[in-house]
Amino acid sequence: MLFTYKLNKNGIFWLEMKYHSNLVKKRARISPHIATPQPISTKPVQIVQNTVNTSSVRRSDFHYDLPEELIAQRPLDRREDSRLLVLYRSTGEVLHKSFTDFVSFIEEGDLLILNNSKVIPARLRGRREGSGGRMELLLVEEVEPNVWWCMVKPGKRLRQESRFELNAVGGTAIGIICELLAKNSEGHGKVRFSGTTEILNELEQIGETPLPPYIERPKKPDANDLQRYQTVYADPAGSVAAPTAGLHFSEAIMESVQEKGARTAFVTLHVGLGTFAPVKADNVEDHQMHSEQFELSAETARLINETKASGGKVIAIGTTSVRVLETVAAENDAGMLPEIDHRGKTDIFIHPPRNFRIVDRLLTNFHLPESTLMMLISAFAAPGSLEGRESILNAYRTAVENRYRFFSYGDAMLIR
Repeated sequence: MLFTYKLNKNGIFWLEMKYHSNLVKKRARISPHIATPQPISTKPVQIVQNTVNTSSVRRSDFHYDLPEELIAQRPLDRREDSRLLVLYRSTGEVLHKSFTDFVSFIEEGDLLILNNSKVIPARLRGRREGSGGRMELLLVEEVEPNVWWCMVKPGKRLRQESRFELNAVGGTAIGIICELLAKNSEGHGKVRFSGTTEILNELEQIGETPLPPYIERPKKPDANDLQRYQTVYADPAGSVAAPTAGLHFSEAIMESVQEKGARTAFVTLHVGLGTFAPVKADNVEDHQMHSEQFELSAETARLINETKASGGKVIAIGTTSVRVLETVAAENDAGMLPEIDHRGKTDIFIHPPRNFRIVDRLLTNFHLPESTLMMLISAFAAPGSLEGRESILNAYRTAVENRYRFFSYGDAMLIR
């Protein structure tokens, strides 16, 4: 199966799933997982022969076949009802658990790092001044108040200074004007909003939650999506996609973590194109990541230092948390993080081979084939070598065989 992002007539993105030359578009139907009282332990999976060229890691090295019916279309009734596949890096052993078992894999003194970025209703609709033609925007990155880089549709024939009037969710014009200031080589538009003091304050009335293209909805996200495509601890607004590993955490799970004697701390990475843009280059090293805004507070740095010094484990909740932690670590040669507020942009691209300075454990979802996230978890599965790809692909085969649910609303994976 091949995955590619495209623009389509119904939205900003469409995910093409191709079997050879045939394009299929079919709603997935998946039976909910029912947790077992005693989760199953499997024997270590057989590792396939390494086929990665040590001089050039290629995108195709991270391909796997996924039946489309395993792409989760809806969240389960409860956040913690997801399944949890546990992969032991040292042996390749795989355990099949429920997410409610996650707390049993942490210890007193461990530290969970969670990305608290909040998804914004980033998809906007309106009409072009003069012609009245329909347009759509997907906010991607804020440049300054009321100035954003966006994905624009239709965008190929738009000229600089083109203007649009935005609509409310119901379709009524609301007097907010969007002007195209510039376009870049990738076709993204830099726009300025007028008629409002701050476009972020208007999004609840005029914006739609930008669900990933592989989640099919007849028209737009429903009320359940507005709640469930958001972590329970989301705070600063700015992401156009959810940090999905955190979607499994309920208030009850958060309390259980504290009762175990582990601590939690937050970083912020506003998810944008850097996280979900597809890799187009055949040679992985030729891929250029888009930058994304991040923050790591002095308090979080202090907790990380304390945890490391006391022998506890730093457990990253999601690949976005990994990217923040390793970005800050890479900026400092010392073994400890400076206990100051860290803010900036990161375009860090983590792929094999890669060593990790901060992260000891990683909780993540199942990712798209040939994506930067597949490359990141492959690097983490065997730090400093190319062997992690084998372990990850075998674990993914096991997940497919056992009918795990994939992608944003899917099940979780703990790499330890």
